[in-house]
Amino acid sequence: MKLTNLHDLFVDQLHDIYNAESQITKALPKMMKSASSPELRETFQHHLSQTQSQIERLEQIFTGIGAKPGSKKCKGMEGLLEEGKELMAEDITPQVMDAALIATAQRVKHYEISAYGTARTFAEQLGHKDAANLLQTTLDEESQTDHRLTEIAQSWVNEKAAHGVV
Repeated sequence: MKLTNLHDLFVDQLHDIYNAESQITKALPKMMKSASSPELRETFQHHLSQTQSQIERLEQIFTGIGAKPGSKKCKGMEGLLEEGKELMAEDITPQVMDAALIATAQRVKHYEISAYGTARTFAEQLGHKDAANLLQTTLDEESQTDHRLTEIAQSWVNEKAAHGVV
């Protein structure tokens, strides 16, 4: 797709985000399985449900702007998730694995926060108020998940990992 204006770039960014979210729905169950902390598994499970809703919102946006979800591969998300997959294959103690999973998940969250913030700004500039509102809802969810992961890490996961406590 040739990008000749902000609308084209907006649609291109939506395609990228849509694929990223699809990749995340495949990665989260593996992350849940690798987590030893019930609290962390629950956070991943909750976010999997949110991600499915976020995909539905993106589909609403595509319909609202007269576009279709595309098949663009999000290479950035692919790389982040591949790094997480490599970590999960390592021989890591459970407490360190939880810290590693949080680190991976937060990298993913920060990528998404950036992508959704940019897309929301483009939507506002283009006068797509409904799209901007839907993107803001998802942006808020991503930020909340990031904060929740920080709370889990700081409350006890990182401490256990630092001291090798099982």
